[in-house]
Amino acid sequence: MVPYVEEARWAGEFVLWLRFSDGAVGEVDLREELEGEIFEPLKDPAYFSSFRVALDTVTWPNGADFSPEFLYERMRVRA
Repeated sequence: MVPYVEEARWAGEFVLWLRFSDGAVGEVDLREELEGEIFEPLKDPAYFSSFRVALDTVTWPNGADFSPEFLYERMRVRA
């Protein structure tokens, strides 16, 4: 079972600090992942920072989200 996002913080521009349900903590830079119509508003850092944790992942007001599996695989783990 893939861990889910328990906590998220904006770490600047297009980077999120994440804590997963298995205790893993790290950052993921989503700058290169903002392709497609649903992600277009997220290219504005102010809008990008308006996320919340819901449905076990990070979501934005326009309905954009990334699966917890995707975020977990791309996270740079912090010791």
